[in-house]
Amino acid sequence: MAVADVALYVAILGKIGLVSLVVTSNLSINFMRKPPADRAIVGVCTLMKAGKTLAVGEVSLYSEGLEDAVAHVVGTYSIPR
Repeated sequence: MAVADVALYVAILGKIGLVSLVVTSNLSINFMRKPPADRAIVGVCTLMKAGKTLAVGEVSLYSEGLEDAVAHVVGTYSIPR
């Protein structure tokens, strides 16, 4: 979950600029399969919406070198005015 949260946070700040106090307001994760313990977790992030007060994105998490996702994450972030 930390990989997904950081990926979304970086994507949002990359889109709106350095804004302090952007916070996670919701993070939902669906675990689809157990990743091998000897491989790193890689996140592929898509920012779906970056509005004035909310941003929404999703992250697919993979085991490094493997094709099938191990988890799918959707997050919503509050952007202060």
